[in-house]
Amino acid sequence: MKSKFIKSTIILIIGGAITKLMAMVIKIFLTRSIGDDGIGLYMLIMPTFNLFITLCTMALPTSISKVVSEGKRGKKVVLSLIPISIIYNIALMVILILLSPFIANRLLNNADTYLGIVGISFTLPFICLSSILKGYFYGKERMIPYVISNIFEQIVRLLLIIYIIPKLLIYGMNVAILGVVLINVFSELSSIICLIIFLPSKIIKISDLKFDKEIFKDVLNISLSATGSRFIGSISYFLEPIILTFVLIRCGYTNNYIVSEYGVITGYIFPLLLIPSFFTMAISTSLLPVVSSSLSKGYIDYTKKKLRQAITLSLLVGIFFTIFFMTIPDVLLKFIYNTNLGVNYIRIVAPLFLMHYIQGPLTSYMQGANMAKEAMMGTLKGAVIKNVLLIILPIFIGIWGLVVASIINIFFVTIHHIYYVKKSFH
Repeated sequence: MKSKFIKSTIILIIGGAITKLMAMVIKIFLTRSIGDDGIGLYMLIMPTFNLFITLCTMALPTSISKVVSEGKRGKKVVLSLIPISIIYNIALMVILILLSPFIANRLLNNADTYLGIVGISFTLPFICLSSILKGYFYGKERMIPYVISNIFEQIVRLLLIIYIIPKLLIYGMNVAILGVVLINVFSELSSIICLIIFLPSKIIKISDLKFDKEIFKDVLNISLSATGSRFIGSISYFLEPIILTFVLIRCGYTNNYIVSEYGVITGYIFPLLLIPSFFTMAISTSLLPVVSSSLSKGYIDYTKKKLRQAITLSLLVGIFFTIFFMTIPDVLLKFIYNTNLGVNYIRIVAPLFLMHYIQGPLTSYMQGANMAKEAMMGTLKGAVIKNVLLIILPIFIGIWGLVVASIINIFFVTIHHIYYVKKSFH
């Protein structure tokens, strides 16, 4: 068990590093293609995208991984979920298409986001199917198929951004943003094909695509609790540009200023500070099946040891990257995004982000230890605090209110998780 955990973590770290490097290259080409205005527009629709990804996947990678790792038949888990997931995601598509005009014109106060929001709907079934297959491989602790599919997905995304987006810009920025969103259809499809190739041949039988009530109930029980946390986070993220725009406009800021600064913070600064997350995600993903399996067998000391290792590794990685962020932020911004905007944000926020890097392993432990409800409550409280602060702080400190509210949210949720993890061991 020990060697499998270490092996899975190393594979995910190496794969995550490659994927993150490719994502950085993609960001470089995307930024140079659509510019600061395009990034600002794209980041305005990202909270909506994130919310509907949460709704369409329903934390399936986590729940399927847990069910499969506990010894349930992987084949039945995968095949019983595909039919119901397809029906559910078609319904989500219709709902989002109908809501698109209201979200764009009323909530975001920007008609140029309409096409991008419509485009999100077409990506949902592909993202969901990819999540089901990834959950199967997580549970089996077979990380190589997951890593290869991610790399292939990023290659497809990069090639399409290079060749398609410049051509779409001729028709306007809103059409180009639609193209950026729809590229996810083809990249997710390539990931699905990769994962199917790695499935055991006996699994791939259309006749076996039958709904299994027992398995669906097992997965749903875990999924609803785990989704609760992510759904709350997604709702908070969805409300973020809506609340911020509403408050700042009434404080006298222009729409162009809000789009520009929001794009810098959420499109440049936070993604840069989240670069170490590929390490922490790799560690957290490997930790979940280990926690589920070891706790079910009563190996408490072993579970503590693995959790401590995961937190220590995540913190060390975070410290290493934080030093870079604080010493050469201008170089990093110029190299990745071809801009110097946001240097003042990075130097203040980078050391505070260390708390975020240990949040992943804590959350994975709580999900594996059947504490998803406690994790959800921490996320809910943090989201409420953040949104209340978003109403108050921008009145006094403008766009910095977003930064301060985000940091307070990170600190609150991480401390909350630490408290409940310690409590569970006692």
